Amino acid sequence: MMAIKSHHCCLSFIFLLLPLLLQLHSGNLQLNYYAQSCPNAEEIIKQQVIKLYNKHGNTAVSWVRNLFHDCMVKSCDASLLLETVNGIESEQKSDRSFGMRNFKYVKTIKDALEQECPRTVSCADIVSLSARDGIVLLGGPRIEMKTGRKDSKRSYLPEVENTIPNHNDSMELVLSRFQSIGIDTQGVVALLGAHSVGRVHCVNLVHRLYPTVDPTLEPDYAEYLKGRCPTPDPDPEAVLYSRNDRETPMILDNMYYKNLLKHKGLLVIDQQLTSDPTTSPFVEKMAADNGYFHDQFARAVLLLSENNPLTGDEGEVRKDCRYVNSE
Repeated sequence: MMAIKSHHCCLSFIFLLLPLLLQLHSGNLQLNYYAQSCPNAEEIIKQQVIKLYNKHGNTAVSWVRNLFHDCMVKSCDASLLLETVNGIESEQKSDRSFGMRNFKYVKTIKDALEQECPRTVSCADIVSLSARDGIVLLGGPRIEMKTGRKDSKRSYLPEVENTIPNHNDSMELVLSRFQSIGIDTQGVVALLGAHSVGRVHCVNLVHRLYPTVDPTLEPDYAEYLKGRCPTPDPDPEAVLYSRNDRETPMILDNMYYKNLLKHKGLLVIDQQLTSDPTTSPFVEKMAADNGYFHDQFARAVLLLSENNPLTGDEGEVRKDCRYVNSE
């Protein structure tokens, strides 16, 4: 009887502790943080994201990638956006950031906010909310995000390679990197579904094609990739790339998983999802059910967006997202 009581006591303690642990993970973020200080903040971001998408459709993909690259490194604190200046070396210089673009349009969003509410809305919240709105434009789920993040006063270039997985890392390493910030295996499989949109430069593909073709690639697909990447040493500055998903290249859907089951994974990490026994059941489930994929994607993105945020006096609200405040 005593053992049973002790067991119930432990369970009760765990359930009491869980909300506290979740609160620690997400800091003091809250829904509608700017309701009083800048009531139109989220609508301004949304409208700017839509305008930019209508002019430059690939910006929506950039916002999603920005969230991943910012939040995986230390914190969701817009450290990614800092440029190299005054001894600060930008995280954008890392090899992991190869191919990232459209940073200049973050300033477009920030300028609209500064006009409405000077020095109020953080760049870190712009990173998260632009990703949220970009996901919707790409046909993905609407995600309710908390706000109240502050901006870092430094960049973390040396940390980038230790936190952001590479495209040819082992699945074990990739899973461990995400698990270190509280995202489980199912969530990792869903987040990699972001590869459903956008494109990959041949620099990151040719090792699967030359000197011999990776045997896990479907032969006709390999020939298509060779047509896109005709030499084993592509110029990194040249426009040489392949779409992640040829069927629905700008729609965030489960076609990515259907392609993986046909051995049409673009990157090594993509194809590993089907060969690793811990991830393959989720690939099959997401390939069969787009709604399930969207649910898991939304859950994982929310966890990512709340990773160790700076709140209160821990950071600042930058006037220009590219530089720390001078005063």
